[in-house]
Amino acid sequence: MDDLAGRPTGERIQVLRERKGLTRPTLAGLVGKSASWLKGIETGRRLPPRLPTLVRLAEALGVGDVALLAGTDMDLGDAASIPLASFSRIPHGAIPAIRDAVREPLLTAPASHVDIPTLSARISQAWRLWHGSPTHRTDVGRVLPALLRDARVAARQPDEYRTANALLSDVYALVQHEIVWAAEPELIWVVADRSLTAAHAADQPIPLAGAAWTLAIVQRSMGDLDGAVDLVTEASAIIKPRLEDGPIELQAMYGALQLHAATTSARDGREGDALRHLDDAQATAERLPSGYHHPWTQFGTSNVAVHAVSVRADLSKSSAARDEAQRIDPDTIPSRERRARLMVETARTYHQRRDYSATLDWLERAYPVCNDSVHYSPQARQMASDAVDHGGPMIDRRARTFAHLLDLPV
Repeated sequence: MDDLAGRPTGERIQVLRERKGLTRPTLAGLVGKSASWLKGIETGRRLPPRLPTLVRLAEALGVGDVALLAGTDMDLGDAASIPLASFSRIPHGAIPAIRDAVREPLLTAPASHVDIPTLSARISQAWRLWHGSPTHRTDVGRVLPALLRDARVAARQPDEYRTANALLSDVYALVQHEIVWAAEPELIWVVADRSLTAAHAADQPIPLAGAAWTLAIVQRSMGDLDGAVDLVTEASAIIKPRLEDGPIELQAMYGALQLHAATTSARDGREGDALRHLDDAQATAERLPSGYHHPWTQFGTSNVAVHAVSVRADLSKSSAARDEAQRIDPDTIPSRERRARLMVETARTYHQRRDYSATLDWLERAYPVCNDSVHYSPQARQMASDAVDHGGPMIDRRARTFAHLLDLPV
């Protein structure tokens, strides 16, 4: 692979594509992109693709080590070895029961009646658990199968049909959070699609916006950045005329859609769009009551601040991202999951500079705040692995100890 040395990511992809005998339209189609997008990557007019898309390109090119695609313009480093196999699902014991609850046909009429107010309270409690527990995937995973089954039964009851379907859409959103990176893509797509179907049945703007937010997260995680931005943009346009007189939850959902568009645009290298959506989200948050956070998207002023770090890190502006992080008081973030995410994002800004000691410091800080936000984060796991491989003797013991916590082979 000497002919790849010293080349940026786009040129590496082009060399490997031509060696494989693939045209631009063919390779682009294999990863769900357009030929013009791939041309922009190969010629350097676009920023290098994010890691999930790079993995998909490696799969399509038959490359076993993702690092071969990462050139001099990416933070993975020429020397990093990133086996394609390391991006397989991160196992979690809750997935089989959740999969069964999703697939259960429920062909016969339910034998018992589900009380809607009680179901609503259970869903709210599950979201509080998601944001409040340091082991949220494990704790929520225990209650999700029964919660999903009851929500599906409730949606078939003739009384309060729309309310029940709105609740079902919320449950599917929580299921999607639980299974991402831990379940097969087919199951993730089914869950997101069912959330949207339930939201259509509810025929209410807030569930519809929430389901669009959920589906767009799946699209983004699968590398369809354009589709994700288009979806949240369409959802925003639907609810924007109702913001003036709408409830706080509708305004918060609009803001969450803007944050999604900001992050997705940043991952696609569209800095202007990313900052515009981020400004729109900030303006929306400032109109909400002081201290407000949406129950499950956690949209509020502190979440906008966390996303400001993510956006700048995604744009490879590590110094600006660290400056944003230093302005945030973690105690203003009510969600453990989001607090840990802030620390993981801060770790990423140091990882971009190859400062593996500082990267490890921030990952170690994040772990006790929310174990699962680190353990089930592909980015955090890759950074921990890099700290072992490239951190040097001074942090070797710490890095290996931390890697063991994440069940990483060292």
